[in-house]
Amino acid sequence: MIRAYCLRPMLLILFACAASQPAHASQLVEAKLETRFLPGPVEYNVLLPDGYETEKGPLPLLLFLHGGGGDRTFLARMRPAIDEMWKTGALPKMVVVTPSAGRSFYMDYKDGSQKWESFIIGPFLEHLRATYKVTRDRRGTLLFGISMGGLGALRLGFKYPEKFQGLAALEPGTDPALKWSDVKPRNRFYRGDDLMETIFGKPFDAAYWEANNPAAIAVANADKIRKSGLEIYLDVGDEDSFNLHESAEFMHRLLWDYKILHEYHLIRGADHVGRTLRPRSMDALAFLARMLNPPPPDPEVENLKRTLAPMKRRAGVQP
Repeated sequence: MIRAYCLRPMLLILFACAASQPAHASQLVEAKLETRFLPGPVEYNVLLPDGYETEKGPLPLLLFLHGGGGDRTFLARMRPAIDEMWKTGALPKMVVVTPSAGRSFYMDYKDGSQKWESFIIGPFLEHLRATYKVTRDRRGTLLFGISMGGLGALRLGFKYPEKFQGLAALEPGTDPALKWSDVKPRNRFYRGDDLMETIFGKPFDAAYWEANNPAAIAVANADKIRKSGLEIYLDVGDEDSFNLHESAEFMHRLLWDYKILHEYHLIRGADHVGRTLRPRSMDALAFLARMLNPPPPDPEVENLKRTLAPMKRRAGVQP
């Protein structure tokens, strides 16, 4: 049985309560959902765009996944950037949702004590679609995540490309390997044995890690991902303190080799935190906006293709 509880917005420095906001501002709503998939109710925040009450048609739904150890207040911190993009028209109106997931990796634990993946793709999506004016199918259902959230976005998107139209993963907490035995200390130093055994079993089950490794999932599911048309955005700073630039580069090369279309950004001089995250996040959101509202064909590109087509045919080059 699932029960939802809507709570009044809290008066925090990061954001004002709904009553004190100017007319036609976005609304930040706090709620929680009980589920049998997890030990307790899941708290989550919802950001509703200006004019939500009068919207008739379904809006896109963006699952906005926080990093390791974070919570739903991640959405409150990112709210000004989203509001700015809504105000300028750079981002279409949508419903944005952040569940508090601790340091779960958004995974089903090996011992079955917590089933975050099953919760998100099942009852959580169903609840959001029943409660808010959002799309009920794949088109317009999106994922965005930073760090651990990026890891979750990649895993969910690669496992279930039939459920999501696109994803944006910033500095995702993945590993530059397909097998656990190939993951070096420099890429796993920040994840203690206790955490890994809590999620992947005690003793640690390498096979279970590999089955939930986004890189391995992309390889196993490559044909399904390609056919789905899942849109993928990948970003990382080249000075990431957790060495996640190595993992992102590995993922980029793997996607390239398996002909899985994606957009990849390696940000010069950027680290895992700091001033670059806001513009990088807005770039990722702009990618999702372009995906929802694709630009028309570029006449110059079309002319170039027509010019090069006979040359390619003569050379035996496939378009």
